[in-house]
Parts: sequence; structure tokens; C-alpha cells
Amino acid sequence: MEALTASAKMKQAQDFLPINGTDYIELYVGNAKQAAHFYKTAFGFQNLAYAGPETGVRDVASYVLQQGKIRLVLTTPLKSTNPISEHIYKHGDGVKVLALWVDDAYKSFEETTKRGAKVYMEPKTITDENGEVRMSGIYTYGETVHMFVERKNYKGIFLPGYQPMTSDYNPTPTGLLHVDHCVGNVGWNRMNPTVKWYEDVMGFVNILSFDDKQINTEYSALMSKVMSNGNGYVKFPINEPAEGKKKSQIEEYLEFYEGEGVQHVAIATHDIIKTVRELKARGVEFLSAPPNAYYEDLLNRVGKIDEDLAPLQELGILVDCDEEGYLLQIFTKPLEDRPTLFFEIIQRKGAQSFGAGNFKALFESIEREQAKRGNL
Repeated sequence: MEALTASAKMKQAQDFLPINGTDYIELYVGNAKQAAHFYKTAFGFQNLAYAGPETGVRDVASYVLQQGKIRLVLTTPLKSTNPISEHIYKHGDGVKVLALWVDDAYKSFEETTKRGAKVYMEPKTITDENGEVRMSGIYTYGETVHMFVERKNYKGIFLPGYQPMTSDYNPTPTGLLHVDHCVGNVGWNRMNPTVKWYEDVMGFVNILSFDDKQINTEYSALMSKVMSNGNGYVKFPINEPAEGKKKSQIEEYLEFYEGEGVQHVAIATHDIIKTVRELKARGVEFLSAPPNAYYEDLLNRVGKIDEDLAPLQELGILVDCDEEGYLLQIFTKPLEDRPTLFFEIIQRKGAQSFGAGNFKALFESIEREQAKRGNL
């Protein structure tokens, strides 16, 4: 029997939870003002909106940044008694909310909670002079949350309670377009239950699986399964550590994040070479390039590609393929001092899923950084 492509598998997803894409990603951070400056300077995000004491919010300050269709919300607590302070104390800066744009936030809540989702926020409607937004929320792995956001009756800049924010400092964009996928790291023997949760509660389908025989190095291994909704707009790969001689990158993450959470956010571009050159010029640090043998064997492995190999090798960009095409991707070093959250830059040329070849190259590259930190 012929294996189904990723696109064909997506069509098998249940349709009780239609999702139009990622609405926003919210990070809890120790200093949102400085974090906003970093994401603007390094990645080319622009100010969009703000909520804080100046807008009548007394307990937090939130900066909303935008580039393409990506919205990042950076939220910092204003007092130590705020529960967000506990989150940052335990996990460091990291992703708290993966918000999903839906047609009906109340129905999304009903459909997921009746299938076993743990409640984060009961459905509510928030309003201002620009209309209304309906929202609800459920927990996924660890303390991470999916918010359902319905904004069809809202004309404002972001959400009620936020005011437009402009700045005299507006670095040019770097070609980042939209969120491609977000990867979660879960604990030992937790991948399959998390995958089942996405299948049962969210109606997602498993479009790709890697085991420790496919993703391993001399020292360590991991297992991964890629979950997707029906239209492929939202993909959540789930990683779990596997037994190896030494500590895997997933174990390092779990140790320093002190729990399960979002390992990386993958952002799409139309021109990865141009985007990566621009990001490097702004000080973004990427994982070290794979050895020359990776590029010598590349065309045999993935077939003909449109790009010249020289700039790909110079920048350390990885190339892989599936049955529907190929993709190019590269990974930043961790964005904080804790070796936890990082970004991926990805350009898809037909491929809808991922290839095992890049997983191994990425794994080895992360391992080289791990060894420098003394955590391997």
C-alpha cells in the first residue's frame, strides 16, 4: 500500500475545530520593554500595540510586535505577587500562550473541554469602541496554553484594552511572514499521551513520526511526532527524550525550563538566504553549520533544488525533502541564557512535513553547543 503524503494525512483530521491559523504567541518575560527592543532590532518586528499602566492595566505591561502575519506579545509582571512572576522565576523567559484564530471561540471551548481539555479561561467577550473579541482557553502540555480567539466582530488594532503603539525606532523587516509550526518538548513517556490528546481533544492528525533509531547521534537520541490540523495552518511537533549514552537536548531543555514547554517557534520566509543574511547582520546567532560532507551529499539526498549550494553552505542552511517537495531551514541559538527557547527560519518549496536528515544534522549541531555549556 502506498504511503500517504502529509497533505493527504491532513485531510483525515476531524473538522470539529476549524482553525484559521496562529493568532498570536505570548511570551512571559522578565523585562518586556527590553525584550521588545531585542525582537525589533534583531528580527525586524515592529511595534503594534501596548497595554500597561498608561492604558489602565495595573498588574502587567504587554508589548505587541508584528511582522507579516506574526504577532508576538511580550508580557511582564509589575509586582512579585503576580502569578506571572512565579512562571518567570521557574521557567525563565518562555512561551506561555499559543493563541489560535478561530471562527467561534465559545464552540471551540465547548468542543475541546467536552473531549477532556483542562480549562484555562472560561469563554468571555471583551469589548471596546472597536467591537468585540470572544476568547477562551485550555491547557496543553506543561503550563502552556491554547487560547481560542474570535475576532470577526472587531476592528481594533489587537484586542480590547490595547492601544496602538508607535515608535521613532523602526528597523526594517527581515522577510518573516507567518508562524509555520511550534515545537513542544515533553517528558519521558509523555509524547504518545500528548499526541493522543491532540488527536482526541483538538481533532489533529499525526502526519509524521521519527523514532530514536532515526534521530540519534553517538551520544543521545530523541523521538518526535508532528501533529497538524486539517488545513495544515497549525502544526505542533512533539519531542520526547530517548535513552542514550549522555543527556539529550530534550533533557537539557526540560532541566533548565523546569518542565514541559515550547522548544522553538518556526517562522516562514520566501527567501531564506536573504533573511538569514539580514538576521546575521543584526547579531542573531545561529547554530554552527553541519560538516562539509552534509553539503557534498545534499543533492543526492534531496534531488535538484533551485538554490546555489555555496550560500547555503556559507550560512549553514539545512535542506531536506518529503514526497511533495523540499524545504530549507536553519535554527538560532537559544534566545535566553537558559538553553531553552529558540527560533527556526524555514522556507518551504513544496514540502508539507519534515525530513529526518535535517533532524540529525540539527541534533548534532545542538549537541556541539550543549557540550560547550557542559550539559551533554
